[in-house]
Amino acid sequence: MNRKFIKIFFVLTFLLTVLTQAQSAGNTGLSFLKLGFGARNIAMGDAGNALANDVSALFYNPAKLAGKYNSEIMFMHNEWIQDVRSEIFGVKTELFGLPMAIGANVTKVSNIEFRTKPGDAETIFDANYFFGSLSTGFNLFESLDFGITIKYIYEGLIADEANGIGYDLGLNYITDVEGLTFSAVLKNLGSMNTLRSRETALPKEYRIGAAYVIEFPNSNIVVTTAAEIQKYSDTDDSHLNLGGEVFYDNTVALRAGYQTGYEAKNFTAGVGLLWGKLKFDYAYQNFSFGLGSGNIFSVQFNFY
Repeated sequence: MNRKFIKIFFVLTFLLTVLTQAQSAGNTGLSFLKLGFGARNIAMGDAGNALANDVSALFYNPAKLAGKYNSEIMFMHNEWIQDVRSEIFGVKTELFGLPMAIGANVTKVSNIEFRTKPGDAETIFDANYFFGSLSTGFNLFESLDFGITIKYIYEGLIADEANGIGYDLGLNYITDVEGLTFSAVLKNLGSMNTLRSRETALPKEYRIGAAYVIEFPNSNIVVTTAAEIQKYSDTDDSHLNLGGEVFYDNTVALRAGYQTGYEAKNFTAGVGLLWGKLKFDYAYQNFSFGLGSGNIFSVQFNFY
């Protein structure tokens, strides 16, 4: 058997073993860890494990940082439903001969009503969440890249606080077919310490997907498509994330996506504008049952 495939089989077996050991019997919290990074990815069905091709890979799949030594910085504002707001930041550069990325997520859920008995709320409070992360990716052998992200996680509810450590492990395989890649990631492995009387379980998940980029030089158009399967380890439901992008003249992008398996959301859409080294992206996500809509803005600057 070809040595390349033996090594691939070994790495996949290792990652699947890690996932098996990480199964959780309890309900998870820390849903802010599920929010995407980068309006481009979110507009394309949040299929970032397959799609992320910049600093946003620190959130989706750190293996996709491998081989990218240019410096980038990205800031995203997420004006979400039910008074949820997030500010997410990422920066990538080269350190010790490896691409390194630092990320941070500050999320607040405002105006939560507190009651100890039926009737009017006794008070209101905010829930505060944070993670800070360090990521890197490198070539494992031939066309297979490996990446890891380590995260410090914090949650604060009224007078109670907890923190913990999480980590992500990712693979990215560049095929012999030009523009075609396969990716896999295990996310949010790790644990939290006790919040008042019990630990909050991390939303452990895995994603497997593919992206395909087609260039049409005569018309200055680049088309990107992606599909991935997403599964949380403590639930029976799974999701299929689909996304597509048409990028014209390296300037304007139109995007759309679709997510299955959710009761309140499915379609996503967005636009992007590249102006020199500066990139602006917007994503829109509609929710049913009167929950409203999500509006996501991100700004990215490339230093190359």
